[in-house]
Amino acid sequence: MKLWSILALLVLLGGCSTRDRYVTWETVAPESFPKITAIGYAPLATQPAKDAAGRVLMAMQASKIAAYRELAEQVYGQQLSASSNVNDWMMKSDEVKVSVSGVIRGAKVVRSYPAGDHYVTELELDFAHVWQLYQQQHRPQRVKEITYF
Repeated sequence: MKLWSILALLVLLGGCSTRDRYVTWETVAPESFPKITAIGYAPLATQPAKDAAGRVLMAMQASKIAAYRELAEQVYGQQLSASSNVNDWMMKSDEVKVSVSGVIRGAKVVRSYPAGDHYVTELELDFAHVWQLYQQQHRPQRVKEITYF
């Protein structure tokens, strides 16, 4: 009986091969690529520069950052954290925190212009371009089969 158990164990272990294959997956391009747009606004008057030209430059940068944030919200979503405090059936405090985190590559500035008391930046993110950037950065590797004897 013991002999049959040991023999069965050896047969099962013998079926496990030491021959390993390393296979990489190939990514497949989607049939269509969307384009998304975002607009960022920044007030000119509240920029902390001393002269008008400095306020315009700072507002340009701030509106671009706001537009990138909007793109990140569209691509990655927003993380919300909320809390409320109720005492004696009355709302004492209500707090909501929102954060966005992500990397945006391949966006381009479509337009950047002053509009009244604000500066406006319009961005576009073409996912066909993002796909090309991804393919350049993460080049697919060929399947290489390694056999151990």
